[in-house]
Amino acid sequence: MNVSRIALVTGANQGLGRALAEGLAARMEPDDLVLLTGRNPQRVADAARETAQADATRARVEGRVLDVTDSGAVARLAEELRTRHGGVDIVVSNAVARLLPGESQSERADEFIDVSNTATHTILRAFGPILRPGGRLIVVASSLGTLGHLPARLHPLFDGASLDQVEYAVESWRTAVHRGTAVEEGWPLWLNVPSKVAQVAAVRAVAAERRERDLAAGTLVAAVCPGMVDTPTSRPWFDDYSQAQSPEQAAAAVLDLILAEHVDPALYGELVRFGHALDWHAGTPPTAQNDLLVP
Repeated sequence: MNVSRIALVTGANQGLGRALAEGLAARMEPDDLVLLTGRNPQRVADAARETAQADATRARVEGRVLDVTDSGAVARLAEELRTRHGGVDIVVSNAVARLLPGESQSERADEFIDVSNTATHTILRAFGPILRPGGRLIVVASSLGTLGHLPARLHPLFDGASLDQVEYAVESWRTAVHRGTAVEEGWPLWLNVPSKVAQVAAVRAVAAERRERDLAAGTLVAAVCPGMVDTPTSRPWFDDYSQAQSPEQAAAAVLDLILAEHVDPALYGELVRFGHALDWHAGTPPTAQNDLLVP
């Protein structure tokens, strides 16, 4: 069996995902492999080639076309890694659908939920079982992912929920959006808020089942908030970028978490920002669009 480490980053052909793939390639060992994935074949090929040729690159880099909304494709890649390498060591779920402020939330709901939530569930289910001891399973989320950003009436849907229950809640929310009853049922108008809460809840659900054996093996399952990042996806939502990080700057703290020698039990299963766990129950339901612009 090949014992070198295997890292996989989704949504990695640009922005934070690419910075994470580049950072892993620079900080892992020459026999390790970084799989840089995305949906667009040309962008994936270009990003993988440029990363592999960068002066700082140490690990091998391979581009893979992967549509995270294609559950079959995700399952096939997981099975390939299990068969060829005995599993995977680092998985970073980073893919996100770009949403502009002027776009209809209901018209974009399916794509947004499919990429941010359904795909997160698929990745957790596909790669969790093949994560090797000492591995890292990380979902890139946001500080909007704490439960308090939802009205209290919705908290029971996610607090202490299993992954199946989180998935059911997400589909109930999707149905409410299409039915035009989402606001009446208490869901925030802006898709990003329920989506991020559901992402973190999904991570917490998986972590709750694995915690004891993962900590014994030095394995980490967590969500991360990278902070405000200057990318094409986030730029339309902000007027002031004076405090924004470049993708490379934002990737640094995430990479430190991923590549830390030891796992801090206080971070296991939590939403981590700059090395500290955020309070799951913190936050205030948004009352205006500007309330959503928090990294």
